[in-house]
Amino acid sequence: MSAERATARPRFTGPQGFLLAGSFLITLGSFAVLPYMSVLLHQRLGLGLGTVGFVLAVASLIQFAGGVVAGPVTGRIGLRRAMLLALALRTAGFAAFVPGLTSPVLAVGALLLVSAGAALYLPANKAYLVDGASKAQRPRLLSASGSAFNAGMALGPPAAAPLVMGSPGVLFSCVTALFALVGAGHALLPRQTADRPPQGPVTGPGQQPRAPGPGPSPFVVTVLSVYAFMFFQHYLALYAVPRTSAAFYGAVLTGYAALLVVAQPLLAERIAALSYPAALRWGFGAMAAGMAVIGAGGHVGIAVGGALLCLGEIVLFLKNDLEALARSSSAPASVFGRQRLAAGIGAFASGVVGGQLYGLAEAAGSARGFWTAVCLQCLLLPVFLLRRRTARDPEGSRAGAAR
Repeated sequence: MSAERATARPRFTGPQGFLLAGSFLITLGSFAVLPYMSVLLHQRLGLGLGTVGFVLAVASLIQFAGGVVAGPVTGRIGLRRAMLLALALRTAGFAAFVPGLTSPVLAVGALLLVSAGAALYLPANKAYLVDGASKAQRPRLLSASGSAFNAGMALGPPAAAPLVMGSPGVLFSCVTALFALVGAGHALLPRQTADRPPQGPVTGPGQQPRAPGPGPSPFVVTVLSVYAFMFFQHYLALYAVPRTSAAFYGAVLTGYAALLVVAQPLLAERIAALSYPAALRWGFGAMAAGMAVIGAGGHVGIAVGGALLCLGEIVLFLKNDLEALARSSSAPASVFGRQRLAAGIGAFASGVVGGQLYGLAEAAGSARGFWTAVCLQCLLLPVFLLRRRTARDPEGSRAGAAR
């Protein structure tokens, strides 16, 4: 029995293990700095809040929308070289922050370099990770990658807190050294099959391209998944801190990150086995329940709501990536780049709509109304998505019957 399990669940290869460890270290270094960027730009460099907001918006746009260039770049230079180029950009960006601590121009330029590196690295990293992996292995690899990234995101801010205001030069120097070391390790990675451009179509002679699976476009679902999720990410602090405390809010975020890191690999195979429509119902349903429980208020409601949102994030984000890979004949780096673009669109839309919605709820004297409105959206989104697909299915069914 143990031999059968070992066969069904092969261990990570050396390069895969290095990439997972590198994903943790890269995110640890990035999130030791990036969450404090608004403070550094405003308080240390004296930029106005309007200017800070504009700079951060441009950096976010580059980081998300810039993912679409990952496909063409990796197609030309290969995955390993794309990751090395991305890490070189990020290393140079963090190094430029050291003299940039006295120069707003250098600091802004450094931030944009870091964002450009992130836009190129993340799709190439995931594509290299799944290169040569079977469809059955992909959920485990992508879920482990997500856990590594989320662990770094959780530990980066508290690790940097003692240095970020008192000795930022030391902090940026340490992060630069970390990225340089991780980049040197990437130079030792072997070339994978995905490093070579495809020599022809994916399907063989006489074979038909894979028909789309049941459910709507993964790009559209990713836009709407991130749109719904970011209401929680952006506005929980405004709601939770006045009703509980900053310490409790921090504990909720820490617990959320820990649950995400542990639960995602454990649930990966079950999520992969779900049909896409079922995943949408489970994922958006968990988000709707979480928003409703948060709206009920109190310590328990906010903590339980966060756990339900975590479940929804795990189901939707992982299933969207798996479905996008399964349906596309494009290179994985291009697929992951488009998914990053979709996430950026969803996050932008959520920020615009959420600000207006939360303002209306507060003006009406009931911030809980905000969470009710978001809950209703989460309930309606899968209905809308699946109904659109059902409306198109009869034509496909008649065409299939004619053949």
